Amino acid sequence: MPFSDGNGRVGRMIMFKECLKNNLIPFIVFDDDKPYYMRGLKNYKEDKMFLIDTIKHEQDRYESMAKELLDYNIEDKS
Repeated sequence: MPFSDGNGRVGRMIMFKECLKNNLIPFIVFDDDKPYYMRGLKNYKEDKMFLIDTIKHEQDRYESMAKELLDYNIEDKS
């Protein structure tokens, strides 16, 4: 299992950086999806697609959130 020492934050930060470096959509594992991510890590040898699908889902959520932030218009209040 990758980063089996239990330090998931460092592992996820490295994955985020590598996504950016390789022009891939980065991802954040949201709290409500953490059980799926953990299951994917635990069972990776038996079922690689579960983790891959979970990460793709997180990428979709991150991309949607980023687009929403980029489309945010600040109205001039003066």
